[in-house]
Amino acid sequence: MTTSKKPKGAGNLRSFLQLLKETKPPYGLLVLAVALSVISTLVSLVIPMFTKGLVDGFTLSSVSLPQIARIGGAFVAQTAAAGLSVYLLNYVGQNMVAGLRERLWRKQLLLPVSYYNDIRTGESVSRMTNDTGIIKTLVSEHAASLFTGLVSIVGSISVLFYLNWRMTLVLFTVLPLSALILVPLGRMMYKISKGMQDETASFTAVLSGVLSEIRLVKASGAERREYETGQKVIKNLLAYGIREGKVSAWITPLVSLVFMMLLVVIIGYGGVQVSSGALTAGELVAFILYLIQIIMPLTQLTTFFTQIQKAMGASERLMETLKHAEEQYEGDEVAEGVRLPITLENVSFGYKPGEPVLNNVSCSVTPGEVTAIVGPSGGGKTTLFSLLERFYEPQQGVIRLGGRPISDFSLRSWRGGIGYVSQESPLLAGTIADNLRYGLDREINLEEMRQAAAMAYADAFIDELPDGYDTEVGERGVKLSGGQRQRIAIARALLRDPKILMLDEATSSLDSKSEAVVQKALSNLMRGRTTIVIAHRLSTVVNADQILFMEKGEITGRGRHEELLHEHSLYREFAQQQLQAPEFRPEEKGGEEITGHGQNTGGGRRPAHPRVGSRIFEG
Repeated sequence: MTTSKKPKGAGNLRSFLQLLKETKPPYGLLVLAVALSVISTLVSLVIPMFTKGLVDGFTLSSVSLPQIARIGGAFVAQTAAAGLSVYLLNYVGQNMVAGLRERLWRKQLLLPVSYYNDIRTGESVSRMTNDTGIIKTLVSEHAASLFTGLVSIVGSISVLFYLNWRMTLVLFTVLPLSALILVPLGRMMYKISKGMQDETASFTAVLSGVLSEIRLVKASGAERREYETGQKVIKNLLAYGIREGKVSAWITPLVSLVFMMLLVVIIGYGGVQVSSGALTAGELVAFILYLIQIIMPLTQLTTFFTQIQKAMGASERLMETLKHAEEQYEGDEVAEGVRLPITLENVSFGYKPGEPVLNNVSCSVTPGEVTAIVGPSGGGKTTLFSLLERFYEPQQGVIRLGGRPISDFSLRSWRGGIGYVSQESPLLAGTIADNLRYGLDREINLEEMRQAAAMAYADAFIDELPDGYDTEVGERGVKLSGGQRQRIAIARALLRDPKILMLDEATSSLDSKSEAVVQKALSNLMRGRTTIVIAHRLSTVVNADQILFMEKGEITGRGRHEELLHEHSLYREFAQQQLQAPEFRPEEKGGEEITGHGQNTGGGRRPAHPRVGSRIFEG
């Protein structure tokens, strides 16, 4: 067991040092800050010798102005050097933690979606704030104590050997004993602080999750349940805090005990030496002052040792995040204006080993047409969308645009050509204008926003708002209705001008009035674009150019509605269950239906007679 623990501790220290190195601190300022701390310590080593001379030859006539000036100058120099060192260390520490947080933030944005399947948002937030704060505290508040403490201890012991080597040897009877006690306590502190960091991350995750969904909590009457969950984490934090307090309660009194023991021994033994004439009173005073300059750094070193244990625990988690594989953004640009088919060739994928979600899926999406994906829940429809968005990579098989794998294209170029409208249509906290131009590289002026909003049938309600396009939508767009959020999402997609349109039941959660408006907006959005639709009800896709029926991760049928109705038994069963209901009878269809062909007419203005009751997106 011993051999397994040592490499781990060494590995933690290496991770910590590597993390500090990768933050690229301003080494010049760091060296200057440490040098000033060392200078301040060296000056403090001289002061007891001044005091010795003052005590041994203390008469009013012996106190000269130059002597007082030297002592005063030493104090001033020590104070100035220490103050400047503290400032520089804080400056370096703040810059290091800012650089570290910048790296972490960049990393969080470049990590694949799969990373966040297993990591709660609050844990990532805790790593960004709490763990980096621990490292900042170590650098800015405790780093100098390592160098100054060692200088003070070594310098003081050297001078003490010069003054009286016999009394100095007495120190070494007590110091090793204190080290044997304090080192195990430091190891205990490491384990406790690591557990404290994990619990803090868990608590942050609970807070983030509950407060971001506070409406669901209240609507479900789950306040008591969430209170008990939070209370449990708070109690765990309390337990770790109490354990940390117990260790601290041992460390501080032990250091004081060591100091008092040494002080009593030195004063007692030194008093005998003074009375016998072997030691002067000034030397005894200097000895006591040097003893203080040994004990105080020992306390600082103990604190440093405790803090570095915490920092190693924090750096271990941070390095795990920083070493995680990023998404690969390099690749060719997707050619502008090129309309090519999207082909899936024997694509297989699963979120967990041995649990495939997609199994040898092969299909082709013709440019400019509407392809619908239908089937029972859990069949892999949304996973297929995720693969097309390249949130995940196929474990087997390949997805091609034309004849080239889509992995050949840069992520920015590929995703820039896709417009995705989902049921939820998430919005970010900010204004309507912020959400409309979100993610776009080019500047979007108000006129462009108005045109996109008009085509998305969002201009009317936006103009009625007191602040118009500067209206705050609230967190996740809670100040807007579902239909309003959907129309803003469609306007945002229009501004992106995507070549590929992906719709995930974009109207299924809306009321009939909002649905009719959103359907008209989607009609504008679809023109001239390759469209892929996920549909849970067949009524929304009966007129698609191609329908893919998915079940248990496989495509078991493909063709138009009439073809599948005759050739696919499960599709026919779905049709009998859904389309024979009164609201879905063919003779009751109203308005002009959208078909895949014949819709590639472009058009940048709202049609004079918009299509109402479109069956492709009815739901």
